[in-house]
Amino acid sequence: MELTGKRFVVAGAGRGIGLAVADVFAAEGAIVARVDLDFEGEASGVGQSQLVCDISSRAAVEATFAVAVEQMGGLDGLVNTAGIERRVPAEELTDADWDAMLDVHLRGTFLTNQVAFRYLCEGGGRIVNFGSHAGLQPAVHASHYAAAKGGVIAWTRSVAQEWGQYGITVNCVLPAMRTPMYDEYRERLSVDELRLHDERMAQQIAIGGRLGDPATDLAPVLVFLAGDGSRFITGQLIAVTGGFGTTR
Repeated sequence: MELTGKRFVVAGAGRGIGLAVADVFAAEGAIVARVDLDFEGEASGVGQSQLVCDISSRAAVEATFAVAVEQMGGLDGLVNTAGIERRVPAEELTDADWDAMLDVHLRGTFLTNQVAFRYLCEGGGRIVNFGSHAGLQPAVHASHYAAAKGGVIAWTRSVAQEWGQYGITVNCVLPAMRTPMYDEYRERLSVDELRLHDERMAQQIAIGGRLGDPATDLAPVLVFLAGDGSRFITGQLIAVTGGFGTTR
């Protein structure tokens, strides 16, 4: 098992990608603190705990990491998958829409990374953030999401340069996975909109023509990024998309 004995906070692990990552990390021998606002069920598997936390609140993040690190006996890395999805035409965005999106994605990344740094700076470790191709290309009716993810990408690249001297790698994954959040988006589409959406997915995703599975298609990549084999990889955008989109 590649992560035996390593200790990770996985933010956004109440469901979807974060839950899949936490389960696979635990199966690989890691000790995992699952962090989220809500959880679909009790933590499963040996070496998992769950802590309720609003990652947009500095006080909450600091308190949650303190508990997690005490419970696990230290920290070797952070995977921050937390996110929300709301589609609104740019001209209709409210201040509340904008603030909610940037608070979770960008402020949450800033806070979790900065607090994790305090525990990693002496012995090194791994930080994996979650971006999106929306941060690299136009995102219709999701300009606030695109702005937030563009910020996550820029932050990741910058702190990777600053924190490399401490033996900390910081990378950004760009996923194209099927999640409960995506399923909720599909439910809001009309029959015709859904047909067109699926046709576009079939054309744009080279492998299989549809979004990947978080447990089998994404989590193994994160196991590598969290392990010893990735010690010389930092500041990178790593697309796990089946061929959807391009990075630069």
